[in-house]
Amino acid sequence: MASVKICGITSESDLEMAVEAGADMVGFVIVETSPRFVDFEHAQALIRRAAELGVEPWVVATTAIPWLDRLVEETPEIGAVQLHGKESPGRVAGFARKHPLVPVIKAMGVSSKRDLEDAEAFDAADAFLFDAKPPAGADREGGHGRTFDWSILKGFRIHDHEDWTLSGGLTPENVAEAIAKSGAPAVDVSSGVEASPGVKDAAKVRAFIAAAKPAED
Repeated sequence: MASVKICGITSESDLEMAVEAGADMVGFVIVETSPRFVDFEHAQALIRRAAELGVEPWVVATTAIPWLDRLVEETPEIGAVQLHGKESPGRVAGFARKHPLVPVIKAMGVSSKRDLEDAEAFDAADAFLFDAKPPAGADREGGHGRTFDWSILKGFRIHDHEDWTLSGGLTPENVAEAIAKSGAPAVDVSSGVEASPGVKDAAKVRAFIAAAKPAED
């Protein structure tokens, strides 16, 4: 059984549906190139509503977003900031120092065990999210619905803990296999449970969570 994050939520109705279905975390994307982008006011409202509903709200961002600092400072309900850009270890460390009360999740694109070695340099990150590498020429690092060899993560530990999330191309049909092959303690899904970009499909969300948490059925 893994924890489940439903990411790329853009509406309060989808948020409430995901919470009712059993999501542990929800993600709101503030990267403008994403089809799941939400602006400052919308993101803040959704984050606060998520906290009211008792689910942990994550912000998916890059440090290049000029209003990220303001959002973090003015929205104490944020459960974590997922940095899903090309941030250097120094940039992640700087962000973490600026916002010591908010957990920082570093998202990384991987395709081989060698890529996992790069995580060692991000010692300021509180946890990691491993996604498939984006296609050539992509205008954003995540949200492409691509998978990778999940088995490279089996037994993976970083900085003496196992706090990481598996992402990339997960669906209700493959998430159980992905968890079995990777040993992922948490999984993240966005496009794999959508009716259209930014609009979640309730049946797919329920099926995904049921597959990821069979012990709770």
